[in-house]
Amino acid sequence: MNNTSKIRESLAKLWIPSIYAEKVRTLRTRSYSLDIIEKENRPEILYTLLGFELKVGNKRFACPDLATARYLLIFARLGCREVAVPYDITMISSIADQFETAWQRFLLTNEVDMLKASATSRRAVRSALVRAMREEIGSIGAGAVMPDFKQSTKQR
Repeated sequence: MNNTSKIRESLAKLWIPSIYAEKVRTLRTRSYSLDIIEKENRPEILYTLLGFELKVGNKRFACPDLATARYLLIFARLGCREVAVPYDITMISSIADQFETAWQRFLLTNEVDMLKASATSRRAVRSALVRAMREEIGSIGAGAVMPDFKQSTKQR
């Protein structure tokens, strides 16, 4: 068993694509497009007079609130270009918390499991895992631009 599959297995329920599939894609969502490079990025949240922005490289994306910015930060970090955002804004904050916890566990697990490896080997394994997460999230998909709403509003 190689290092990437070993780390992935040890993360189990805290594997970010698993959380995305189970907690996000089962909800009513809308797709959000990030025009970023598909690689591991170093995004940051900016607090402006007009609200919140997510800055990735030299691009900025307006966010309606801090919870949405935190949510999108994880996907920008992974280099995902298309993601699903829960339509129910009350769900976003708790899901963002789960993603941040999973990301920190990923970093810790990668560091501990690769303690005796060289720096080059550690970077290679981390890059491979980030690429795997990005590809898995891409295969799960971002869904429709707007969620479906029930049209039957007959009153009886």
